[in-house]
Parts: sequence; structure tokens; C-alpha cells
Amino acid sequence: MWLPADPPALIEAVRITDPLGQFRADDLTGDLVALWEDDSAPTLIRALPPGDLHRCFVPGWGIRAHGTDGPLYQVAFCYDCHGARLWGPAVPADRAGIHGFDAGSAPARELLGRFRSSAGGL
Repeated sequence: MWLPADPPALIEAVRITDPLGQFRADDLTGDLVALWEDDSAPTLIRALPPGDLHRCFVPGWGIRAHGTDGPLYQVAFCYDCHGARLWGPAVPADRAGIHGFDAGSAPARELLGRFRSSAGGL
């Protein structure tokens, strides 16, 4: 999956509390479960292979990426429909939106495991 080239200074890992509101939300809403300061999450997201997008888009997890000057991008992940919504000030209009990803791939499973371990195994 495409992400802006600039590495974020900080990633907020979020357990989404309003999954139905994420389809067109301006901001990712949910409970902050971790702050990730390394670049492994963007690396995993970039490595997500494309997949067939199903219909539901009820995301459970997301990230908010911040640069040194403020917000860069947000991504909401629905592992049921294999959809990831990407948006934010560093995302060109032609890259923003919901993209299909292979939720069974190794990078997707590793990212989900990281979300779950950050949230105490949810």
C-alpha cells in the first residue's frame, strides 16, 4: 500500500470505537492503545499486498501518523472486508480512499498482532 515517503516521527495506534463512522470521518476516532516511535508500522503497511475489497468496511484498528510539524496521514483497517482507508494532509487526492489488501498476508498478520499486543491482546 502506498504511504507518503516522509517517515513519521510518531505513530498512534488506535482501537477504533466508532467503526461505522470511519467511512468518511475527518479524524480517526478511538482509544489510543500505543505510541510507536519506530518505522516498523509504515514498513508493514507499505508491504501489504493488494487484495480483493469486500463490502462491510467496519474497521477495528487504525493509526495516526505524525511528522515533526503535525499530522501526516491516518489509516483505518478492516480485517473483515480487507479494506484500509488512507487519508490526511500528506496524502494526494488520487491516493486517498479505501484500498483492498490481503488480510491473510504475513505483513497484515504481523500488523494485526502488533495492534492486539499493544491493546493487551484484544
